Amino acid sequence: MPPSRGPSGDPPGAKVRTISHQRRDVESIGDAVEEEMRLAGHPAAACFAVRLAWEEAASNAIHHGNRDRPDGRIEVATAIDGARVYLRVTDEGQGFDPAGVIDPTLDENLECASGRGLLLMRAYMTRIEFEPPGNTVRMVYEADAGRA
Repeated sequence: MPPSRGPSGDPPGAKVRTISHQRRDVESIGDAVEEEMRLAGHPAAACFAVRLAWEEAASNAIHHGNRDRPDGRIEVATAIDGARVYLRVTDEGQGFDPAGVIDPTLDENLECASGRGLLLMRAYMTRIEFEPPGNTVRMVYEADAGRA
């Protein structure tokens, strides 16, 4: 059963923060998520998986969503316990259609730089959902889902 969600769509008690595009801000969220995961009993492989998915989501929000604007902001929500990790990333962009992103595993796309971040997010997280218009991604890692 999926976790319940509050009025914002985030789980009750989720930590919500707004960060800049500065590398130190992105890293501080990754560090905080990893630390909370360790304290909740998640193994190192799970911490790696979620950290990678976070960094890909943040990179996509900065580069594709906010178009690398120096004043761009990203809203991040996190909720972590021993059973699951929830991350929401919302950028200030117009959004996109995730179905329109090329498949980087097809022979004709192997040299394209596009689509790899989504591929990694989908590979490492149990669930990812994009909310219309496509500038919000919600990702869930479930400890008992047979992943890292």
